[in-house]
Amino acid sequence: MTDKIVLGLVGEIASGKSAVAEFLEKEFNSETASFSQPLRDILDILNLPQSRENMVWLGVDLRERFGQDILAKAVLNMVKKSQAAMICLPNIRLEGDINLLGTLPYFYLIKIKADAQIRYQRLRKRGENTDDATKTWEEFLNDANLPTEVTIREVGKQAQFTVKNDTSEDDLIKQIKEVILQIKRRVK
Repeated sequence: MTDKIVLGLVGEIASGKSAVAEFLEKEFNSETASFSQPLRDILDILNLPQSRENMVWLGVDLRERFGQDILAKAVLNMVKKSQAAMICLPNIRLEGDINLLGTLPYFYLIKIKADAQIRYQRLRKRGENTDDATKTWEEFLNDANLPTEVTIREVGKQAQFTVKNDTSEDDLIKQIKEVILQIKRRVK
C-alpha cells in the first residue's frame, strides 16, 4: 500500500473533479474511490433519491453519529484493498478527510477551480444527482452553503497543486498531465 499514489481532489460543485477522475482512469489506469459511493449505496438500499440534499444530510448524520472521519475511514479501506498504483479520491470536502488520508506517504491534494456560472451549466447538463437538471441558479448558489460544501474553500487552501478548469477539456488534460509528472518526480 505504501507505494500507491493517492490523489485527493477538492473543488466546489461541478468544478470538474469527476472529469479529472475519469481522465486519470483512462490515461493512468487509476482507480477511483469516492466518498459519495457509500452514501449512494445507502440511499439505494433505502429506496431514496440520490439528491444532493439527501446525500448531504446522510453524510452529516453519519459523521455526527460515528465521527467526522467515518467516510474517510471507508475510503481508506478502499485504498488499502485496491491493487492500483494510483487512486483518485474525487470529492475531498472536510478537514477530517485529509487528516486521515494525509498520513499516506504519497497523498497529494489537488484543487480544481472553475467559475460559478460554468459550474452551474455543467451541473445542469450532467445530471449526476436526481435534482441537478432542474436546479435553479438560486438553488445552486444555496447548495454552496450546505454543511459539506462550506469547508471546501478552506480545505482547498491545503492543496499542493491547483488546476483551473474554466476553458477547454484539452487545457484541463494538459494541466493534469503536468501535475502527474510533478508528482511522479517527487515519488521517485
